[in-house]
Amino acid sequence: MNDIKRRWPLAIGMVAGLGSLYLGLSLGTTEPEAWNLAARYTARVGLPIFLLAYAASSLLRLAPSPTTKALVRDRRWWGLAFAFTHTVHFGALYMAVTTRGDSLSLLAPGAVAYLAILAMALSSSDAAMKALGANWKRLHRSGIHVIWLVFTLAYAKRIAEAETMLTGLVGTALCLSAAALRLAAWRKTRRA
Repeated sequence: MNDIKRRWPLAIGMVAGLGSLYLGLSLGTTEPEAWNLAARYTARVGLPIFLLAYAASSLLRLAPSPTTKALVRDRRWWGLAFAFTHTVHFGALYMAVTTRGDSLSLLAPGAVAYLAILAMALSSSDAAMKALGANWKRLHRSGIHVIWLVFTLAYAKRIAEAETMLTGLVGTALCLSAAALRLAAWRKTRRA
């Protein structure tokens, strides 16, 4: 029963993913524009959910509190919430590319991140942790850094364009801040 109560982050991810999909599809005046907006909005709601999972343990080490303890306790559910939002994002992105008539090779740069998301989501259970042993930690540690890198690069490349500069600056700053938190927590642990 307690585990069911802790699944609320997944519900947030489901509402955010499907809500942003609906918003994008509603606001577009043409089919390609609607899918482009849906892809954009689903990516943007996924970032803060991902960053919560990415920085959870670092926040606990740097600022222990009931809130940061709960964040770490529910990190699996935040990760699954992110996996849901990015599954919706992938679907919207696929539709955006195909309705524009573009080559599916445009999806290749994010393929490694999507594989990491899938592997991490499929192994997010106590049974998978036990079966994979030390490899579970390796998978999740490398996977989360791959996803972070793809997000960071995706937002950083937007800085060069005038119409996407603000989005690029904000997204890049959020990603770099989360990495700085992890580095600070690692240094604190190493000194102790």
